[in-house]
Amino acid sequence: MNARRRRLLMAAVAPLLEADEQVEVTTIVNLSSVSAGRTAAFAAASALMSAGAMAVVPTPTPMYLAMTDRRIFIFRANPTFARPEEHVMTIPRAGLVRTEIKERVLNSSFVVSSPGTDHSLKIIFPLLGRKERNEIAAALPLAA
Repeated sequence: MNARRRRLLMAAVAPLLEADEQVEVTTIVNLSSVSAGRTAAFAAASALMSAGAMAVVPTPTPMYLAMTDRRIFIFRANPTFARPEEHVMTIPRAGLVRTEIKERVLNSSFVVSSPGTDHSLKIIFPLLGRKERNEIAAALPLAA
């Protein structure tokens, strides 16, 4: 993440921080994946429906993730101006576990969950976010 994006994210996170809470990692992620097969099918269907005039390819909305020593903050990213647009969720870090990292050619991911609940969150990291992914993975224990 470049300095401008980080500065804008830190400005959005600052009012939400508790006393002596420190931001450890900031990065850009996706929270839902779009499979290659589904993308190709959607593009083909849109090209067919428009008689070849256009093909539409769905892409996930980029999100900003800021992890502190206590919580994980997720903000929707404005795709045009590269700034945090909306606070989407805050997840307490206490008790969170993760799955093994799934490596792909263009991205990698793992699923974060809390034992005792049915809720989980798949976090997808772009190719350039591997350093931040490793820092987040190191902070969260593997699920048993």
